[in-house]
Amino acid sequence: MHSFLTNILFKKSIYINSLWFIITAFAILKILTSGNYNNYLIFKFTFYSLVNERNFFLPQPENFQHYNLYGPIFSVFIAPFAMLPNWLGHTLWTIFNSSVLFIAIKKLPLPPEATLAIILIAAHENLTSILSSQFNPSMTAIILFTFSLIVKKKDFWAAFMIVLGTFIKLYGIVGLAFFFFSSDKKKLILGLGFWSIILFTLPMLFSSPDFIIQSYKDWYLAVSQKNIMNSTLITDQDICLMGMVRRISGDHSIQNWPFILGGLILFILPYFRVSQFKENGFRLMLLASTLIFTVIFSTSSESPTYVIAFVGVAIWFIIQPSPKNKWILCLFVFAFLLTSMSPSDLFPKFIRNEYIKPYSLKALPCILIWFTIIYQMLIYDFKNYKRYDIE
Repeated sequence: MHSFLTNILFKKSIYINSLWFIITAFAILKILTSGNYNNYLIFKFTFYSLVNERNFFLPQPENFQHYNLYGPIFSVFIAPFAMLPNWLGHTLWTIFNSSVLFIAIKKLPLPPEATLAIILIAAHENLTSILSSQFNPSMTAIILFTFSLIVKKKDFWAAFMIVLGTFIKLYGIVGLAFFFFSSDKKKLILGLGFWSIILFTLPMLFSSPDFIIQSYKDWYLAVSQKNIMNSTLITDQDICLMGMVRRISGDHSIQNWPFILGGLILFILPYFRVSQFKENGFRLMLLASTLIFTVIFSTSSESPTYVIAFVGVAIWFIIQPSPKNKWILCLFVFAFLLTSMSPSDLFPKFIRNEYIKPYSLKALPCILIWFTIIYQMLIYDFKNYKRYDIE
């Protein structure tokens, strides 16, 4: 019987793993055919801005549309791809982003059937992101790696992931949410300091200290200005709790801070359940909460960003005890249809253009699921919550 079940899982694994990379190949072919590399070109030219000491955050209409919002270290991160022809660099960039998320999910401290299910659930949202040549799959992977490394007592490398993610896109700072799961907090703190020095100074090898220091000041200004712009109701971003309220009410003056403050209070409340910290279910719930929180409380969230949140949705759903109750099933189906499928051609175009985009409704299922996670983390006794054990 064990051999029979193993054979079934092996075959299922081949099909699901193949689907992930078939989708990746489809995205590559679609972009190569269209010749639209714009987002990739934004990333690519950060490297040339670095070596030429050109402001990372100013428009370069001769090279690309829009502008860069990633930190100086990203220019080093993208360098191996930037030095290649556009078609090859973009192809390898897409493969890298998709593959690193795939590996990060596989590395989660969950049994194979659970990670397979997460891969299957997240596959379409990954497609949405890589079709835009986005970094978001890698950002999701950085958060997942941080969690896995801390759980596996590799705190020094978890610190590297936190610093790398923070220095690239700020989102990586949420890796500190797993601080209390660390078995060696001193090593983690020292690692944060060590990697901050290394990653802060690394771009200076390609330019100069003065330029990099100024670039961090420029980055702060660029992100601040973009945050203000996101709240104007005229961008494709602000797909978050605050953005949904602003768009439904039609009032762009609604401020972010009351929502973020309330969200932080709710996010922190489960930490008072110290006795639950060693329980696998509690830890995985916090991972799901962190992934979703990162997106639904960010004015920079756009449709491709939701690969971060939807991996959180997948983890939350998979670790629910079976049989799953109707509320859990309804929430998951609602999220799959409205959050994951709404950007696709399979979804009614009229509903997408007239309701979902104008009112940021892509965020709604993830918001409801996040509140459900907080409730479960506050109420459940995870000592009796035996869905999947960490290996």
